[in-house]
Amino acid sequence: MIKQLPLSLGRAKKADVRTQFAALCYRVKNDKVQVLLVTSRRTRRWIIPKGWPMDGRTPGDSAAQEAWEEAGVVGRPDQRPLGMFSYNKDMGDDAGLPVVAMVYALKVKSLASDFPEVAERTRKWVSRKKAAEMVDSPELSRILRDFDPRFLA
Repeated sequence: MIKQLPLSLGRAKKADVRTQFAALCYRVKNDKVQVLLVTSRRTRRWIIPKGWPMDGRTPGDSAAQEAWEEAGVVGRPDQRPLGMFSYNKDMGDDAGLPVVAMVYALKVKSLASDFPEVAERTRKWVSRKKAAEMVDSPELSRILRDFDPRFLA
């Protein structure tokens, strides 16, 4: 079980916060869990694929669609959220937009070499511990470090 850290929304009011859905893409290789990180388009920070809700899709399926667009991931998401993390999305103004991202596990079946954002991002397989060190959000770091796919069944 992942212990959820308190969210950090700064000075944002509850009504100002937006929701995104994120995919924790993983595989098991040589009995070790690896997670897939991608770079953000503008700042090139390491993140997990995430995006806005999509009409007609469950949150888990929205996360899977973002994983396809941002990382070329083909797989099936678990429909139960693992946890959530908060961040400020850069929208061109000073404060940014406060966002809470719900995280869904997605077991990777394959990676496409051609996908919508292939020219805009880099992807990398790393251990859970390394992924936790590479991301900026302490909340996401905790989710990555504590993730164990054996508890999804």
